[in-house]
Amino acid sequence: MERLWGLFQRAQQLSPRSSQTVYQRVEGPRKGHLEEEEEDGEEGAETLAHFCPMELRGPEPLGSRPRQPNLIPWAAAGRRAAPYLVLTALLIFTGAFLLGYVAFRGSCQACGDSVLVVSEDVNYEPDLDFHQGRLYWSDLQAMFLQFLGEGRLEDTIRQTSLRERVAGSAGMAALTQDIRAALSRQKLDHVWTDTHYVGLQFPDPAHPNTLHWVDEAGKVGEQLPLEDPDVYCPYSAIGNVTGELVYAHYGRPEDLQDLRARGVDPVGRLLLVRVGVISFAQKVTNAQDFGAQGVLIYPEPADFSQDPPKPSLSSQQAVYGHVHLGTGDPYTPGFPSFNQTQFPPVASSGLPSIPAQPISADIASRLLRKLKGPVAPQEWQGSLLGSPYHLGPGPRLRLVVNNHRTSTPINNIFGCIEGRSEPDHYVVIGAQRDAWGPGAAKSAVGTAILLELVRTFSSMVSNGFRPRRSLLFISWDGGDFGSVGSTEWLEGYLSVLHLKAVVYVSLDNAVLGDDKFHAKTSPLLTSLIESVLKQVDSPNHSGQTLYEQVVFTNPSWDAEVIRPLPMDSSAYSFTAFVGVPAVEFSFMEDDQAYPFLHTKEDTYENLHKVLQGRLPAVAQAVAQLAGQLLIRLSHDRLLPLDFGRYGDVVLRHIGNLNEFSGDLKARGLTLQWVYSARGDYIRAAEKLRQEIYSSEERDERLTRMYNVRIMRYVSPADSPFRHIFMGRGDHTLGALLDHLRLLRSNSSGTPGATSSTGFQESRFRRQLALLTWTLQGAANALSGDVWNIDNNF
Repeated sequence: MERLWGLFQRAQQLSPRSSQTVYQRVEGPRKGHLEEEEEDGEEGAETLAHFCPMELRGPEPLGSRPRQPNLIPWAAAGRRAAPYLVLTALLIFTGAFLLGYVAFRGSCQACGDSVLVVSEDVNYEPDLDFHQGRLYWSDLQAMFLQFLGEGRLEDTIRQTSLRERVAGSAGMAALTQDIRAALSRQKLDHVWTDTHYVGLQFPDPAHPNTLHWVDEAGKVGEQLPLEDPDVYCPYSAIGNVTGELVYAHYGRPEDLQDLRARGVDPVGRLLLVRVGVISFAQKVTNAQDFGAQGVLIYPEPADFSQDPPKPSLSSQQAVYGHVHLGTGDPYTPGFPSFNQTQFPPVASSGLPSIPAQPISADIASRLLRKLKGPVAPQEWQGSLLGSPYHLGPGPRLRLVVNNHRTSTPINNIFGCIEGRSEPDHYVVIGAQRDAWGPGAAKSAVGTAILLELVRTFSSMVSNGFRPRRSLLFISWDGGDFGSVGSTEWLEGYLSVLHLKAVVYVSLDNAVLGDDKFHAKTSPLLTSLIESVLKQVDSPNHSGQTLYEQVVFTNPSWDAEVIRPLPMDSSAYSFTAFVGVPAVEFSFMEDDQAYPFLHTKEDTYENLHKVLQGRLPAVAQAVAQLAGQLLIRLSHDRLLPLDFGRYGDVVLRHIGNLNEFSGDLKARGLTLQWVYSARGDYIRAAEKLRQEIYSSEERDERLTRMYNVRIMRYVSPADSPFRHIFMGRGDHTLGALLDHLRLLRSNSSGTPGATSSTGFQESRFRRQLALLTWTLQGAANALSGDVWNIDNNF
């Protein structure tokens, strides 16, 4: 053993010493050599770091010097380098994990459970001039609430309600100038006015409308006083009619059918109907379809709140309301009323052919006392008489209507904050400016909120905010005549707006109470509304959000909140005519109608009393709701429109067709094509959902492509309200279902049709073709490029 050890030491002494060698500490008699060897190692430290990687060599020739000593330095180098390699690997892994997490989190926040819902902490791309860096949702929300809180909503409501602003009046002209000047003082990119010359109908002061008793011999007798000659129904038919009086509840089709079933025929008679449930225009159209001669409309006290501390409508006050079954100027249907247009001699089919007149509760009480015949059903009873209401007929009456048409200029006022990335996509928010009477609830509240939102967003722009899409603020004129200003603008710019208007938010009728909250809207906006409701504090339940207030009474929040858009809403034309998703918010009073709407008692004082001093808080809540909705719609990279909701609507509505499949099969007809289109739509929606979920969030090209693929549910039919679900006309799904019901009846069962018509195969084929192609077009829009569309025609 000692001999072998000596040979080993000799071999070491003869071998050349390398500065690359790293030695281990050796205990014992060789300790004296360690310092010298370590010094050599220090001198070669730089070289060692460079040559550390092992060099692979083949086997050495036989008889070469022993290789064992080389094993020791390489093993030592590996042991020393191992911690650094492990640390480097950990750093690389951690960095990759964090990058992947951020990317995945952003993608999920952009999608959410319904693909398009963004959570509170989503970070938005910073504006170039924003000095504080990235804008997060919480930053935008805090900035918005800070500047909104500096406004004076209540003062603006009061001052606006004191101004005369009937469309076409001198007072309206002055208010138009003031509002345009107010917009021009803000940090907006564009401010302008759009003028239309429209046909409006006004009462004739020299020949007021009248109502007289007529005796059995046909002689006109005592005149019934119409307390206010300024209260009338714009677009009523002109002339005089005479007939027996019949009580017809709200004048709905089912009311008139019930009346007929009880042996009281509306044909040739004057109908007395109550305000509410449906619009004045629908009441008059239904009466006309059932053969009535004319209509008298009165406010029933039983329909309004009977709470003694709150004010109630005077029994001598009648209610104003237009009777054109449509929107816009009825004398230029389908095209805009610009001054340069050569108007053809046409009129809207929605203009009634029978006269209509509002009357007060006092006059209605006198008429009801004269009625005989069957007792009205219990649900038809009111509170005007001490005895039950009867259906009639009663005494004969003569109604004379002398309204006259006038060509009137109206002005819409616009202010725009131009979008940074998608300036050609518009998020539109509007409010009616005109009013018949004081119009505190009707238009002063909406106008005040609109001006506050303009001021608030202008302040945000001054502090670095720049929306992705353009914000378009609009003050409408001619709203009391059937959304004339908004519809004329839509008709004038239809080719642009149906592709570039993203959403319309209406501020009309926003505050009619403070108890119940409703959103009249399109299905596309339901998920977004739910998200925003969770961000807004309830104005009358401390410590709760609006969402928590709603689900407290009804866990199914959308059943409690969501309502269809009515025809008398300015938002209706955006959806039914252009196909743009729209929403109108309303706070109501215990589901009771606001008693002063469309009357001369719609004053600031009465609105303040109805809300018992809570008007500022409720108006502020509406402003917060609308403003945060605008931020999401204008700033989210991916439009927060839940197209999946329409899949549920399609399934629900088309499911109603199934019950008629047997009847159609017996006639050699089928619903197969519409079922196929329904399937294409649902598949396209799911495919788009998956594409969005798996896409790169920061890809601008993909984001813009997805945004423009959101569909428009408008039919190719030549109709002013082309939406197949929310529109009106023979092309709608409702009309198709009504037509199919004729398969099981010998008569129409619906107003406007006769037993001689019945089910018509040619009409059904056309209705089915329009419905099928509208659904297929929506599916194609979701599919995107033509090479992605998977269907056969």
